[in-house]
Amino acid sequence: MWFYTLIPVAAAIGGAWYAVTWPPGPRSTAAIQHFAAGLVFAAAAGEILPDVTHLHSAMPVVIGGGLGILAMSAIRWLGERTTGPFGLVATIAVDILVDGLVLGIAFAAGAKQGLVLLVAIAVEIMFLGLSVSTAFREGTPRLTVIGTTAGVSLLLPLGVLAGAPVGAMPPPVMAGFLAFGLIALLYLVTEELLVEAHERPDNPLITAMFFVGFLLLILLEEVIA
Repeated sequence: MWFYTLIPVAAAIGGAWYAVTWPPGPRSTAAIQHFAAGLVFAAAAGEILPDVTHLHSAMPVVIGGGLGILAMSAIRWLGERTTGPFGLVATIAVDILVDGLVLGIAFAAGAKQGLVLLVAIAVEIMFLGLSVSTAFREGTPRLTVIGTTAGVSLLLPLGVLAGAPVGAMPPPVMAGFLAFGLIALLYLVTEELLVEAHERPDNPLITAMFFVGFLLLILLEEVIA
């Protein structure tokens, strides 16, 4: 599992390197965001949600989901009250740590769930690498941007390490953790990726990238199965 976490980390560093070398235009960025949102939404609906419902643990789901709502609200609060490069980088760092936690929980639920979610998170983390690069003013040394991205992306394996022990816990406890992860993924799609994507120029082709990502992840699930 540790080896797999290097894939999103490499994707984040690659995204930062690409952004400082060939800065993507607003339409390209919006297309990437829609595509990543479709991948993450498909992973949440196709892998995490079925496990939550099949465990039949209503109260743990309510507790875990409630904690997820509080945690995501705290991330939004942090983002609204911090400015400059530090503010954006700090918010992205928290996002990546939560993504790692969700990925660790998914691997605890099953290898297939973890691998499918890994693909979605790798694309999302690549976009976050692009976002880190935009936090710095023009003229900032490339090594500073890429090094900051690398340091922040290493929070993903730490999150995976924190989420991995969930697999040894009783089913009700696992249901609560999965509910937390589900809320975190849905927040990422609805309140971050799509919101930011719609702030940029849009057209039907860019919007369609959400459904392209969604369908591709469904096909991946079939292949892995």
